Amino acid sequence: MLKKKIDWKELGIDLLVDLAAGMLGAVGIYNFALNANFPVAGFSGIAIILYHLFKIPVGAGMILLNIPVTIFCYKYLGKTFFLKSVKTTLIWSVLTDYVAPMLPVYNGNRLLAALCMGVLCGIGFALIFMRGSSTGGQDFISMSIKKAKPHMTLGMITFGLDICTIILGSALVFKEVDGLIYGILVTYLMATVMDRIMYGIDEGKMTLIVTKQGKEVAEQIDEYAGRGSTILEGVGSYSGEKKDVVMCACNNKQMYTIKRMVKEIDPKAFTIIMESNEVVGEGFKQE
Repeated sequence: MLKKKIDWKELGIDLLVDLAAGMLGAVGIYNFALNANFPVAGFSGIAIILYHLFKIPVGAGMILLNIPVTIFCYKYLGKTFFLKSVKTTLIWSVLTDYVAPMLPVYNGNRLLAALCMGVLCGIGFALIFMRGSSTGGQDFISMSIKKAKPHMTLGMITFGLDICTIILGSALVFKEVDGLIYGILVTYLMATVMDRIMYGIDEGKMTLIVTKQGKEVAEQIDEYAGRGSTILEGVGSYSGEKKDVVMCACNNKQMYTIKRMVKEIDPKAFTIIMESNEVVGEGFKQE
């Protein structure tokens, strides 16, 4: 059996992304969240709880928490994903304990601390997930539960675990309603930033144009907006009349031009405009 060759270029990119993402996460956790006195979701949050209760360094706490979870969840995870996640977790933890403390700790407004922590960690997590890795811990648990209970969504599982962590932190350490609110705010902000980075950058519009002049509409879209189209055959359910359905994906700025052109070519055209979270292919993001 032939061994798979190591792709050194991909490994190098993974390491650079791990370092960049780990630094963002380390600063978010250590320099903004640690002294702001609000609970954080996930194993990072539990590590912060251990720090406040027993003075265990946050990075070391993350590694300690990951050991039993990794042993328990290994059989549910692919080898490649598992090894990548171990590498990412170690880098993230070392940066949190040894590099982030060299930077100044923010002791200002708690709301600003929550916003900065949510944005930085959201970007960090997104970069890691986009490279097919994770920070272990809760990600392992979520995926294992998903495999054991496939009818449950990952979003539902993750949200449930996050809320448990936040409530635990509020009850054991911070003991205030404001801290609970800040924790929920940070959790929501991180999820929003992650979705925006992973899917929103390549978002655009998709339009379906029902018209009798499909070919002309498609040609004008190509000429003025520089976008190709697909012409589908449609039949009116009431009239039984055959019509063209022009389907086109474009960015947000081009949609206005396309809508105006369609109105000029066929004032009776029926135009549907929809949000598209991600567009992959020629002229857009390339996989």
